[in-house]
Amino acid sequence: MSNQLADLQNLVLFDQTKILQSNHPNPLNKYGKKCFSQTDEDGITLEILRRIKQLEDGAYAEFGVGDGTENNTLILAALGWKGFWVGGEKLKIDIDSDNCKKFSYLREWITLENILKLAEKGCAAISAEKLDVISLDLDGNDIYFVEKLLANGFKPKLFIVEYNAKFPPPVKFQISYDPNHTWKGDDYYGASLASFDKLFNDFGYKLVCCNSHTGVNAFFVDAAYADFFSDVPGDINQIYAEPRHHRFTRYGQTPSLRTINKIINGN
Repeated sequence: MSNQLADLQNLVLFDQTKILQSNHPNPLNKYGKKCFSQTDEDGITLEILRRIKQLEDGAYAEFGVGDGTENNTLILAALGWKGFWVGGEKLKIDIDSDNCKKFSYLREWITLENILKLAEKGCAAISAEKLDVISLDLDGNDIYFVEKLLANGFKPKLFIVEYNAKFPPPVKFQISYDPNHTWKGDDYYGASLASFDKLFNDFGYKLVCCNSHTGVNAFFVDAAYADFFSDVPGDINQIYAEPRHHRFTRYGQTPSLRTINKIINGN
């Protein structure tokens, strides 16, 4: 009975998600789909990169990666991009560092004091002079890390961040910086969409999407590519996606470690 109820819940949530995606005032939301991301971020990422003509030969960085099985940049690795991850957990796959020249994992606790050195070390490991995509999701000090990266020349074409969707625009909220912060599962984490929007605007970026499935991730593109997103509403309130705390018990196929190993290590 419990399995049947879970299946019914998943079906209802799936239908609700499709309705939210298709009815959202931002046309980018309809592209949402899951491959390796936690929910529908992959489809949005691919559509953004398709528009700016950056589907091939890119470089990425992801800060905050969990165990490496559900990540925003795995889809880019699958496209053949090179990149690096930074996080505090042990990955579920082993990295063949002797033969894997297109990927590096730095297992480090991230702070304002070391994030630039980690970014520089990651770029050096994959021989990248610049990054095309950065994804950052650390459940806490995110906005401070983003500002540090942007202010020091790490300005990718696409920047994906987790926002605290409890606070709708125009509310500005961000937690106080704490190098030892760990998320307690409550609403004290990160920063609101309006706070991120102000920061990114100051550095020449445009908000183009928030994912419908969870209302967790915001997508900012370099304003140099703004003309490719003329269909995106100019009002932040029409881009904002509310939080959805009822999650699927299962969404898509279980990611196989063999699949991820094939993508990352090539074997």
